[in-house]
Amino acid sequence: MSGYAGQAAPGGGGAGEGGDLYLLAPGWRAAASDAGTASDLEAIYTLARDAIEARGPACWASGRCCNFRTAGHRLYVTGLEAAHTLVRLEHEGRVVSRDEVHAAVERGDCPLLCANLCGAHAMKPLGCRVYFCDRSATAWQNDLSERLLSMIRDVHERRGIEYRYAEWGALLGALTS
Repeated sequence: MSGYAGQAAPGGGGAGEGGDLYLLAPGWRAAASDAGTASDLEAIYTLARDAIEARGPACWASGRCCNFRTAGHRLYVTGLEAAHTLVRLEHEGRVVSRDEVHAAVERGDCPLLCANLCGAHAMKPLGCRVYFCDRSATAWQNDLSERLLSMIRDVHERRGIEYRYAEWGALLGALTS
């Protein structure tokens, strides 16, 4: 398969540790199903929302940010965040299959992209929340992302959840069947 499934970000487990993601996936799913852990993540996402609303970046709802290959970027998230997204989707009756994930990786986009819109807008991970095609947003995006990722890492440490920061498609592939 072409694309980037199985690769992890530098310092977050390293490329080629895709098997490691599959071993950790059940623990992330269990943690994401825990109400306290979910509440911790949602509190961080609320901070993100408030900071973003204060900045007012433009979002054209074009789906360009979800077309990773076309946009020339990759989405990295934590295993817990990917599991949280999937668990919330499942509670709403939407199950993402591994086949959907693999097809999206082949296309170079997100398996949750639907008619150029995010099919998981209310439950998307931090990387999706802070990324905007609006070039004026780049001045503050990185600082906000790093500050909130540090808080997400603290959730992992406080709750004894294994931390991995990896590519979205690789994590979804490990978390789905």
